[in-house]
Amino acid sequence: MPKHEQRRDRLVRPRLQLRLIMAFLAVAATALLFQFALFASAIATVAADLPQDGRVLLEQSTSLSLVILAVSLGVLLPLCFFVGVLVTFRVAGPLYRFEKHLEAVARGEDPGTCRIRKGDELHEFCDVLNSALNRVRERGAFRELQAEPATVDEAA
Repeated sequence: MPKHEQRRDRLVRPRLQLRLIMAFLAVAATALLFQFALFASAIATVAADLPQDGRVLLEQSTSLSLVILAVSLGVLLPLCFFVGVLVTFRVAGPLYRFEKHLEAVARGEDPGTCRIRKGDELHEFCDVLNSALNRVRERGAFRELQAEPATVDEAA
């Protein structure tokens, strides 16, 4: 795999990626808590309808439900975190690449064709960016931009 297509071990856009991951975690935790509340309510209803031992069922099911909730949170939240990291790389990686590409253009360099990894999101944006830069190349704007700094230095 070419060097520009390799994923790094670190987050490329930590602030964006962590915010998205925290949103995933909040949704997962909210869903688990909602599920817990519904389950506890159903058990309480069943326990209230029992002629005998309803109180025993309620006591045992409450502690068992809390254990199940803790295990579910302990398994699901780390899983959501790691899946979130992998998913956000598919968006944050291309955004990082576009930013570096446009920074090169802003410096007056011709960065060539913008490419992102297969499987990443935002391929359509990459195509539009390449089309726009091809128009700039056709007009010779990169040659003009590269020539300007030399003329400024010569005038000084």
